[in-house]
Amino acid sequence: MLRDRVETAVQLYQEGKVVKLLMSGDNRFTYYNEPEAMREYALQLGMPDKDIVLDYAGRRTYDTCFRAREIFGIKNAVLVTQLFHLPRAIYTCNMLGVDSVGVEADHAFYRKITLLFWNMRELPATLTALVEVHLTHPQPVLGNPEPIFPEVTAK
Repeated sequence: MLRDRVETAVQLYQEGKVVKLLMSGDNRFTYYNEPEAMREYALQLGMPDKDIVLDYAGRRTYDTCFRAREIFGIKNAVLVTQLFHLPRAIYTCNMLGVDSVGVEADHAFYRKITLLFWNMRELPATLTALVEVHLTHPQPVLGNPEPIFPEVTAK
């Protein structure tokens, strides 16, 4: 699934539909680095390194959307993910101040049991997202601002 996401994002870049890729994922453990794995694959697909931005603290969709706005200064985004995840991702980002649209990244054949698992997981994840966006407003890992488009945020 991660490969499908990266392939779709790189294709959008190559078609001129996006100008940078923010690769967000978990990196809490020494031997687990989602953003770097995505970057390495994107480079293999011909993506220029200068247009890849890594977010090592995007542990969950909520964190990714929050950090996209607060750390990376993103106001508009094209979200690339699987169909089962798109509604929650778009809703979360939009509610957190990132005007978002989505692109489906389902190219590979996924076993039915795999799809069942991920679709079932979306039920509690969506409920959690609604609670977080509207009630609890958890604070993700933050840090210093690193605007992706400094020339835009400087104006």
